[in-house]
Formats: sequence, structure tokens, C-alpha cells
Amino acid sequence: MAETKYGKYVIREPIQRSLRGTQGLHFCGEPTCLGAQHRGFPAEFTMHMIAHPHLMEENPHAHNSDQIIYVLGPNPSNLFEFDAEVELCLGEECEKQIIDTASIVYVPKGMIHCPLKFARVDKPIFFGHIDFSPEYGRSAGDVSAQAMAPHSKQWTKYTPEEADKMRGRTLRKS
Repeated sequence: MAETKYGKYVIREPIQRSLRGTQGLHFCGEPTCLGAQHRGFPAEFTMHMIAHPHLMEENPHAHNSDQIIYVLGPNPSNLFEFDAEVELCLGEECEKQIIDTASIVYVPKGMIHCPLKFARVDKPIFFGHIDFSPEYGRSAGDVSAQAMAPHSKQWTKYTPEEADKMRGRTLRKS
């Protein structure tokens, strides 16, 4: 496809697999990420498809930027369709929030949050976050090296052959 004047602003298929075993979308401004092609890329974006119950994040922590957390059902034609239960603790008191509908959670800069548990997943859901910073960072709580690892240590790209197979296309010839 020929490059257009504004085509460089379209980040196509930022699909990767995470160490948590989920497939998702991810881009940010870290040097090895697709967003880095734009100087000053302003956010870190992640979206996972959650298909089974599990504890995603055990350790309470805070970020050095505002964050939006979202959970959405699997059906774009019916945003009310949501068959899961997510537990998220907010604040230093660890006030448990039970999320059982499509929801967006605003987490202000510095607010302690987590654990984050997918307690029940009867139909897959989409989960993700947007950090309003080009790189993922934590300012309080669990700031261990593992928690702060650059996304390049937590995400891997699919090979062109794997991507073609997932698209349902004939595999590329080497």
C-alpha cells in the first residue's frame, strides 16, 4: 500500500501476546514499541481478551500518571452483553469493587489499586487500560523490577506466519 500523508498515524495491528498468556493489543512510546515512531507519543494502551477466571495482578500499586481501566463484553452489536465478574480493589483501604457490567474505571495518578481478579468469566470479555504516559510506570506499592519491566519484556510479537494463520489466510512462503 502506498504511503499517504497521514497514513503514518495509523498504528496497524499492534497485536501481541503477553507473558500472562493472553492475546492483546499493545502500544506505547517505549523505544521498542510501535508508538515510538511518533515523538512524544502520549499514552500506553493495552487490551486483553480474557477467557477464563484468574488473578491478573495481586499487588496493590499506584501509577505516576492517570489511568483508565475498562472491561467490555464480546459483542459489539450489544454492549449490554457481559457475562463475567471482575474484582478490583481501589484506595489504600482496598475497597473491593465488583464489576459485572461493561465499565470504565478512572484511576487518578497516585491512587493505590489492585488486586485485580477475574472471578467469573462465563463468556470472554475485553479488559485493558490506558496510562496517560508514554511508558508504564509505578509510583507506589509494588515497584519491583518485575512489575516495572519494560513492555518489551512482557509482550512478544507474532511472526508473519502466525498472524496469517490467525487471519485465516494461506501461510506465507519463505
